[in-house]
Amino acid sequence: MIQIVEHVPQEGPYAIGAALEAAGLSARVCRTWAGDPVPDTADDMVALVLMGGPMAAYEDFPGRGAELALLRAALEAEIPVLGVCLGAQLLAVAAGGTARPGDGAQIGWGDVRMTEAAHDDPLFGAAPERLRALHWHSDTMDLPAGATLLASCDRYPVQAFRIADSAWGIQCHLEVDGTAVECFADAFPEAAATAPGLLESAPAELAALARHRDAVFERFAAFVAARAERTATRAFFTRRAATWEERFADDGPRYAAAVDRMGLRPGRRVLDLGCGTGRALPALRAWVGDGGVVAGIDLTPAMLTAAVREGRDKEGHLLLADACRLPLPTAAVDAVFSAGLVNHVPDPATALHEWARVTAPGGVLLLFHPSGRAERAARHGRPLDPDDPLAEENLRPALRAAGWELSCYEDAPQHFLARAERVDG
Repeated sequence: MIQIVEHVPQEGPYAIGAALEAAGLSARVCRTWAGDPVPDTADDMVALVLMGGPMAAYEDFPGRGAELALLRAALEAEIPVLGVCLGAQLLAVAAGGTARPGDGAQIGWGDVRMTEAAHDDPLFGAAPERLRALHWHSDTMDLPAGATLLASCDRYPVQAFRIADSAWGIQCHLEVDGTAVECFADAFPEAAATAPGLLESAPAELAALARHRDAVFERFAAFVAARAERTATRAFFTRRAATWEERFADDGPRYAAAVDRMGLRPGRRVLDLGCGTGRALPALRAWVGDGGVVAGIDLTPAMLTAAVREGRDKEGHLLLADACRLPLPTAAVDAVFSAGLVNHVPDPATALHEWARVTAPGGVLLLFHPSGRAERAARHGRPLDPDDPLAEENLRPALRAAGWELSCYEDAPQHFLARAERVDG
């Protein structure tokens, strides 16, 4: 779900919303101006969009603290973010920058220049060197260290920027259409009066802006859609990473017992896919010895940070990667351990094929969970799902199709374990 936060009714998403809808992406709107509470978690978000408003990002206003907390959670989980005007200033503050008063109000149509960095940006890469956009602001921001400036103008140098790889702020109102310009002018007549010809020139200005505006937001929508499943996984696990070890402190021996069933030998190369905080890594290292290779791969940076905090980086290499698109050559490893991951990947069949690709013939795959399927279903108050990819009647043919042969299947009350061998062909 895409979360949109509005601060005043006149400053809606306009062209942003149109691009998201055209891409088939669903959104919900938090209307803070109507008293809606700002969400306190980013768990189910695949993108966060914060719109503008007359408030100052450097002063307190209802919901400011909650919005900054939500932005920081989104940044930590690498959820795509788009902030406009006030939303851009809040994004800068959340990332470690500052917002402050600018050099008086800048109202009306004006040029924006792309920087050299914009040429390679996922959103602004196709934008012209100059475009005219609607300016409606009197505040500005100082960007945090590491931010990338994408667009500028003489009076207000920060017009667009990117934080890391997935968060963008836009100071000018690139999102406006004809309705938006009229709404702005009606809501803020004194400001509009300082820009003679604002409404009269709007049709021509918007006609020149439209294709570039739409291209930027269509690219944002495509960026969100392409990463939606990965984003949802990161959003879910990021908030839980800090307490993961505490919640599952008793699982260590069960992980070690499962690793014992793999039949590893010294010198082997083994992956822990979806390693989380790396609870299986010590047992894997104990079996393959100092001459073996152990690597833990996870999609969530916060989980790997927790693994380092637990000292698990001493047992093996920790890699940030998608388990369904492994950065490894064919037949690179001898064994794969995976605890609970099959139920979290978007396409289990594709995952099993990818894990077979990187495993040498004769290699081993061990799928494990410290709870049985029935126990987990009961815990969540639901019956066993006949479509569960870990049900034996589903798992066995899926493994065979991917290049594995199931040799052991145990769905016990206290654990789930399936062992398979990599076969030729």
